[in-house]
Parts: sequence; structure tokens; C-alpha cells
Amino acid sequence: MSSSLEKLKALTSRLEDKLEEKGKVKSPVSDTAKTEKEIVKKPVLKTNATVEINCDTVREDNISRVEALYKKLKIFEKSPDFDQIFMYKAMNLSGIGLKEDDFGEVREGKYIQIIAITYEPDKNGKKKAKNISLGYFGKAETLDEVLKNEIIEFVLRWRYEKAFQNVEHYKDLIARVEVTAETPDTLF
Repeated sequence: MSSSLEKLKALTSRLEDKLEEKGKVKSPVSDTAKTEKEIVKKPVLKTNATVEINCDTVREDNISRVEALYKKLKIFEKSPDFDQIFMYKAMNLSGIGLKEDDFGEVREGKYIQIIAITYEPDKNGKKKAKNISLGYFGKAETLDEVLKNEIIEFVLRWRYEKAFQNVEHYKDLIARVEVTAETPDTLF
């Protein structure tokens, strides 16, 4: 699981770098005052420098962008309630590579779709994965480059928000664990 999270972080970082290069997204660094808990030191891969990132601002900016893409890509036609799209267990793409070795490559002859994955009980009560198409964008050969990037961005930003939600869940669970005197209380 940690390797999947690391891959997601790497992909997200790569996407943000590409978007910043194109001037589409402002840097997530805020000039507002930040408390120590809100600041994360993020290593910059090209240098040994670090950048201060306000985690709350990054998450708010990410959600705003997900919602804008949700509207632009017309995801609302298949999933009318924006808040409900985070109830899905996972999200993927068909027809576009998201792995490190084929990131952003369209697969010739394939159809481009955003696929949400949910788990529903079958007739025996056993949970079974169910794929739901949230958006259909035609054949790979006819896909516009800007649209392709927006589709990829939507999925990655959805995953990014889902990761934030999972972190919150585990923080809540850890907070419920009885802390002993030997346990340092400065982990979070």
C-alpha cells in the first residue's frame, strides 16, 4: 500500500510540475501566516531546497479544481452530487496510461473513460467490485490533448483528495487509542 501511495504522490507531483510549467496552476505556497502544524517541508527533486506548503490550502485548492473539472468534464451527468463522488472506493482511466512507464499515453484503438469503482454485495452477500463509467470521451485517436490532460488531472486530483480523507480517518482512529506516558504526543 505504501508503494501505491508513493506512486500516487510521485504522479501528483509530476502533474503539478507540468501544470506549473504551463502556467495553468498557481503555486500552492501561500503568503498568509502559517502555524507550525500547517507547514510541510516538501523536497524539490531538482535541488536540495525545500518549499513550504500550507496543507490546508493545498487541499482546498485541490477540491476546488476537482469540482471545476467535475463540471467541465460533465461528470455530474452520471454522478449528480459532487460530494458523493468521494464515496467511490477508487477511480481509474481506461484508454490512458497512469503508470510510471506509460503515464499520459493513449492506447490506440481504445475508448477513453473515467471509471469509478465501488463494492456492492452480490446475491450471497459477498462484496463484489462494480465499475461505473463516470465519463466517456470517445476513441483514443480523436482525443484532444487538452481534454486528455484534464481527464488525467481529474482522476489524480480525486485520488489526492481520497488520500487526504484516508489520512484523516487514520488520525481519528489513532486519537482514539489510549496514549501511555511513554508514548510521545508530538507525532501529529
